[in-house]
Amino acid sequence: MTGPETGRPHDPAELARLARKELSPEHYDFFAGGAGEETALRENEDAFGRLALLPRVLRGDAERDTRVGVLGREWPAPLFVSPTAFHRLAHPDGELATARAAAATGTPLVTSMAATTAAADVVAAARATDPEAVVWFQLYLQPEHQVTTALVRRAERAGCSALVVTVDSPVFGTRHRDLRNGFHDLPPGLAAENMRDLPGAAPGSTRDIAMWPAGWDDLWRLRELTDLPLVIKGVLHPEDARVAVEQGVDALLVSNHGGRQLDAAPASVEALPAVAEAVAGRVPVLMDGGVRRGTDMAMALALGARAVGLGRPVLWALATSGEDGVREVLTALREDFGRVLALCGGHRPQDLTADQVVERGFPRRPGTGERTW
Repeated sequence: MTGPETGRPHDPAELARLARKELSPEHYDFFAGGAGEETALRENEDAFGRLALLPRVLRGDAERDTRVGVLGREWPAPLFVSPTAFHRLAHPDGELATARAAAATGTPLVTSMAATTAAADVVAAARATDPEAVVWFQLYLQPEHQVTTALVRRAERAGCSALVVTVDSPVFGTRHRDLRNGFHDLPPGLAAENMRDLPGAAPGSTRDIAMWPAGWDDLWRLRELTDLPLVIKGVLHPEDARVAVEQGVDALLVSNHGGRQLDAAPASVEALPAVAEAVAGRVPVLMDGGVRRGTDMAMALALGARAVGLGRPVLWALATSGEDGVREVLTALREDFGRVLALCGGHRPQDLTADQVVERGFPRRPGTGERTW
């Protein structure tokens, strides 16, 4: 798939191939790699390939409306940019280019705690492009409460409108590519800018962000600290989803961390239906992991997601074509989703329903033995 005007590829696999030529081997492997044998990494994409969409027909309407509501804001499409670290390893403009591209397409951006550009500068770049741009801040709870507090205050001052708290990382997953490459420190001149001047921080390290087994009490200390909405990222078990909703979180993000933590974890889309059922519409359910095309978006929405996040393809586009590449890949995915929505007989994302998703080769609903006809 190429853009009609630029001729640049938008196919994620081709973008990854081209990005590999642009990046040093250790930086490509940092972005591309997963934990363990990288089973969960592969499964995120492969799981979509095991599913098919049953279209509905004779629902004629020439108009499509892809807007969705999330945490009190209307998004033009059910798509956001997932948090990924160290964008300046991919391109000199780094997160600034990503922010401008996301804002230009109306795509909400979750900026990483491990960004190589400070959150305030990311928000400023997005809002300079679109004053209404949505930027959220991804946060790991830190062992020292004063460090967490400082990070939250930086996100608030920057103008971030929600906190995305990653909860699936009590320890680092074993990432063999990074170990093999000896990739432990950022190149000179780059740092995890949100960690600057914090107690005990060494922001030039790729593992400066402390991992520790936080509990629900720690999460609610955070709730008392800020009025920003809390989105909990990394939920795969339906019981955790129920507890989170009962405790008053504002949204859940179903994610296996891009296959970078527990290698035996299921694909995000496989965990999604049970989490959505447990939540029962009480808060928005988001999902990321393996989304590459409009059909993936449609399947995730049909299975209960309000919106989906795009991770690695943004990095590949950034590495190959900078801001223009990111803008084009986000636009292409939105347009592809619009076509798929129409082909499925839908006019709005809410028209996609779980009975339209079946296993390939045998018409069953995912995760059940129930035939769909």
